[in-house]
Amino acid sequence: MAHTYLLEIGLEEIPAHVVTPSSQQLVKKMENFLQAERLEFEKIEAYSTPRRLAVKVLGLADKQADIEEEAKGPAKKIALDAEGNWSKAAQGFSRGQGCTPDDIFFKELKGVEYAYVKKFIPGKTAKEVLSGVKDVVMDLKFPTMMRWSTNDFEYVRPIRWLVSLLDDEVVSFSVLEREAGRTTKGHRFLGKDIKLANAQQYPVALEKEMVIADAKKRQAMIVDQIEQLAAKNDWQVVVDPELLEEVNNLVEYPTVFAGSFDKKYLTIPDAVLITSMKDHQRFFYVTDQAGNLLPNFISVRNGNKEHLDNVIAGNEKVLTARLEDAAFFYEEDQKQTIADYVERLKKVMFHDKIGTIYEKMERVNLIAHYLGEKLGLSDQELADLDRESQIYKFDLVTGMVGEFSELQGVMGEIYAKLQGENDAVARAIREEYMPTSADGELPASNVGAVLSLADKIDSIQAFFSAGMLPSGSNDPYALRRQALGIVRIALDKNWALSTPLLQAAVRDAYIKRPDLYEKIAPSENKAEIRDFIADRVQQILTGNLRHDVLEAVMANKDNAFTLTRKAADSLTKHLEDANFKEDMEALTRVTRLATKLADKDVDSVDPALFENDSEKELYNAVNTLKRDFATADIDEKFMALRSLRQPIERYFEETMVMADDEAVKFNRLRQLAEIARLTFIFGSLDALNTK
Repeated sequence: MAHTYLLEIGLEEIPAHVVTPSSQQLVKKMENFLQAERLEFEKIEAYSTPRRLAVKVLGLADKQADIEEEAKGPAKKIALDAEGNWSKAAQGFSRGQGCTPDDIFFKELKGVEYAYVKKFIPGKTAKEVLSGVKDVVMDLKFPTMMRWSTNDFEYVRPIRWLVSLLDDEVVSFSVLEREAGRTTKGHRFLGKDIKLANAQQYPVALEKEMVIADAKKRQAMIVDQIEQLAAKNDWQVVVDPELLEEVNNLVEYPTVFAGSFDKKYLTIPDAVLITSMKDHQRFFYVTDQAGNLLPNFISVRNGNKEHLDNVIAGNEKVLTARLEDAAFFYEEDQKQTIADYVERLKKVMFHDKIGTIYEKMERVNLIAHYLGEKLGLSDQELADLDRESQIYKFDLVTGMVGEFSELQGVMGEIYAKLQGENDAVARAIREEYMPTSADGELPASNVGAVLSLADKIDSIQAFFSAGMLPSGSNDPYALRRQALGIVRIALDKNWALSTPLLQAAVRDAYIKRPDLYEKIAPSENKAEIRDFIADRVQQILTGNLRHDVLEAVMANKDNAFTLTRKAADSLTKHLEDANFKEDMEALTRVTRLATKLADKDVDSVDPALFENDSEKELYNAVNTLKRDFATADIDEKFMALRSLRQPIERYFEETMVMADDEAVKFNRLRQLAEIARLTFIFGSLDALNTK
C-alpha cells in the first residue's frame, strides 16, 4: 500500500530571498534521507510560504526492503582450533551477528579462507523510519542564522510549530520544545489554526484559511492578476522574474492592486523611478504600449480585497515620499559640475589600506590607456577612454547615488550627458560596472569594456598587494566576480587578453606613477594573481570539456583567454581522429625529454653538431613549420605539429639524445625544447588520455 507523508516546519517570517532555496534544500535532504534509509517513494512535492517550509512525500512504501547480507569474520585458521572445534573468536563473531557457530560457512578471499554468516535484516516500517526525520529538520542550513530564547540551536527564524503526518497518523518527534503534531496555522490575520485529518488534505485545507502553500500556484495567481489589470488599463507591465519571486515569497495569499503617483515625477529619469518602485517598494512599473513610463504601479498585498483602498493609499504615500527625495537629489546634483565631484573624490577612501577613489581613478587611467593601445582601440576610442577614466567614479558622491546606491554608474551616465560629455564617454561610465553578477550583462562598447577591465585588474592587484585575498567562501570585495568578469569580457570581445598583459599594464602604471602605489606596490603576488585568474578561466570552460583536455590547456596559464578556449576546442575536435594517439605520443615524448634542458639555456640549435640525417630532417621540418606558425589559426597550428610525428619517430630511432658529448647532448635537447615551446600553446599535451 502506498502512503503519503507530510512534514511542515512553521516559522516566523523568513526573508524572501531565503524561501525558495530553503524549500529546494528541504526537498533534497528529505530525498537523501529516504534513499539512505532504503524507503522507496514516488515523488516529493514542495510547499513554501514566508511562514512555512513543507514537503509531501507521495507513494511511500510500507516498509524498508529486507536485507540479506554476508558478514565476514575471522580467518578459518583462527575460527577453528587444532582439533577442529569452534574457537572463542568464532563463537564471539557468530554471537555478535545474532547467530550460532553452526551458521558459519567459509569462503576464500585472496587465497585465504574466512568465516562468514548470512544475516537477515528485516526492514523497518515507514513510521519507524520517519521518526528520524527530526535530523532533516535540524540539518537545514541558511545564509543567515539566529538563536532565540535560551537555546544554543541556530535556525533561520524561530520554529513555531511542526506537522508530521503519515497518512492520518502523527509521527512524533520534537525540536527544542516544539512537538510535531497535526495542527498547522492559516493566514496570520485572515485564517485560523487547522487540525489536519490526514496528510492528503494539505494544501487544500490551508487554502480555505487563506494560505496558498504551493509557491508555483501562488506565483501563477500573481501573474494572472497582473495580466488582468494590464489588459483592463491598456498597460504594459514588465514582470521582472527576480522581483516576481521575491514578491511571491513575501505573501501567503496574493491580491494584486494598482496605484498611481503624480505625473510631475515623470521628469525624473526613468531609471530612478524604476529603482524607487522596484528595488525599494517591490512594485512593478507600468508603461504604455509604446514603452513610455506611466505614473502608475502594481503591487501585491498579503491578503484579500477587503479595505484595499486603504492599502493602495498607504503604498502611494510611501512611494510619493521616496519620489520627493529623488526629485530633490536630482535637482541638487545638477548644481555642481563633474569637476566638483571629482575633486571631492580626493577625500573619499576606496580602502584605508589602498588609498582614495581619486587615486584609484588615476591608476585606472594609466592601465586603461595601456590596454586600449594593446587591444587595438581607435584614436577616438582612446581619447574617449582617457576622458572617461578621469571621471568615471564621480557619481559616487552625488546625492542620488548616496540615497540610491543601486544607481551608481547609471546616474553617472545620465549626469555626464546633461553636462555635455559625449555618448561614448557617458555610456562607458555605466558599462564599467558590468558584469554585476556571474552571468550578468557585459559591456557592449569597446571603451566601456576596456575601462571595466582596467578597474577590475586594479582592484584585484590592489587587494592582493594589501594582503586581502579571498579565502574559502569569504570574498568581501567580490574579487572572484571581478576576475570572472575580466575573462568573460575578453572572451566576448575575442580580445587577445592574458594575465601577463594585464600585469604588464599594472607594471607600466607603477613605473609611471610609483606615488600611486605606495601601499600596494605590485611585487610578490604575480603568480598568485595568475593562478587566481586562471581559476576563473577554468570555471568558464569546465562542463563543456573532457577533464583531460581541460587539464592540458590549463597548464599554460599565460595564454590569452581566447587562445585557451580555442586550443581546448581544437583538441576536442581531433580526439577521435585516426592516429591521434600516435601523434600525441610522439609530441609528448619530445616535451618530456625537453624538461632536461636548463631554463637558462637559450642558445640556438647548431646544425654543425648534427651527426645523422634524422637530426637534419627534424630541424628542417621544424623550420618549415615555424614560417607560417605565428599567423596560422589554432587548428592549423595543431595539424602542423601533428605533421612532425614521422620525423620525430625517425629521430628517436637513429638518435641518442643523451649523448656522451655534452655539446651534442645539449644541442639535441635545445632542438627538442624548441618543439616543446611550440606545443605549449596547447598546454601540456601529456595530460591527454590517449588510451
